Amino acid sequence: MSDLAERPSRVGVKRALLRWSTQFERIRSPLLRYGLSVICCAIATGLGLILYRNGIRGMELGLLCLPVAIATWYGGIGASVLEVLLCTASFNYFFVEPFFTFYVTAADLPYFLTFVGWAALIATFSTVRRRVEDSLRQTRDRLQVEVEQRAQREEEIRRLNRELQKRAADLEASNKKLEASNKELESFAYSVSHDLRAPLRHVAGYSELLQKQASASLDDKSRRYVQTILESAKRMGNLIDDLLAFSRLGRAETKMRAVDLQQVVQEVIAEVSRDTGDRDIAWKIGALPACHGDPSMLKLVVVNLVSNAVKFTRMRTRAEIEIGCVDKNNDELEVFVRDNGAGFDMQYANKLFGVFQRLHLAEQFEGTGIGLATVQRIIHRHGGQVRAEGAVDQGATFYFSLPKVHDLADTTARTS
Repeated sequence: MSDLAERPSRVGVKRALLRWSTQFERIRSPLLRYGLSVICCAIATGLGLILYRNGIRGMELGLLCLPVAIATWYGGIGASVLEVLLCTASFNYFFVEPFFTFYVTAADLPYFLTFVGWAALIATFSTVRRRVEDSLRQTRDRLQVEVEQRAQREEEIRRLNRELQKRAADLEASNKKLEASNKELESFAYSVSHDLRAPLRHVAGYSELLQKQASASLDDKSRRYVQTILESAKRMGNLIDDLLAFSRLGRAETKMRAVDLQQVVQEVIAEVSRDTGDRDIAWKIGALPACHGDPSMLKLVVVNLVSNAVKFTRMRTRAEIEIGCVDKNNDELEVFVRDNGAGFDMQYANKLFGVFQRLHLAEQFEGTGIGLATVQRIIHRHGGQVRAEGAVDQGATFYFSLPKVHDLADTTARTS
């Protein structure tokens, strides 16, 4: 990690050096560029005069062509043009007869034109080479930066992969621990529920015997006590049964196949109607398509939701219960069960699907608080979601989503 942290600083230093090198090789200030032309011409002229006065002839042409190349390289086109003009004037003034004039004789004209031609050729060559080298340098710098950035990205990808692998390993370990904890909890719930049955049967049995054999010798208050014990034992028995059923869901294998929801709903309504007596219930059943799921589990979902609708519409003179379906998207369908019953406060909606969570008093509506938790657990095993909408004394609507028929392979893979 320290090497990765230091890499950006090293890249910044390299970039700064490249910028400094480029700026040094090409003077940016106009004053310095043209001043360089003047200084180079003056130095070359001085050296030429020294050599000329010491009897060394023929070197002035090369000496005055050299500053043209220097000015072109470091100063650019403008400095190059100025250098050619200055060196041409200096050559004509100091080294071409008649000396110390700018007059060019016909005899010296070829020599003079040769100098001008060489100076222009050198300036052109230097300019072209400078442009090529600048282009190559920019390409080299860009490629170098891209390579360094690619190396950084690769290192970052490797680091992220290591983190992802570590997180995946941690998540797998956490899932295994959670799975083990769930199994232990289910086993515990099953064992506790099973072990509670025997003493509960004794409490209920002896209370019934006491009610039958000693009822005549008990006063009204004592008989109410016995009746309360029997009713509590019955509620506790129902709670144990529901808890056992809830714990079995975790161990039960989901057998996925096509399920006719319309038939399931009709069967559930027929079963529930046998216990509603002469109540006035208006059933409204919409078209329900086939879905994929475990038939017995989905029937339990419908039983819980329809039973809840029947229970919480008990205070209505005319109960209205609607069951229908809406298409969520191409992969899922959503079934709803709507009633005009007691409803609930939406601020407590998150408690509806919790185990033993109840929003109404037991004196108002019987129940153990496990039915909706069972619904949620089954639907989650099918890869769907559950939700609820309602208002106090305005009824409630419960929704659950299921995969459509063409998603059998995907659903089986998720739940196996």
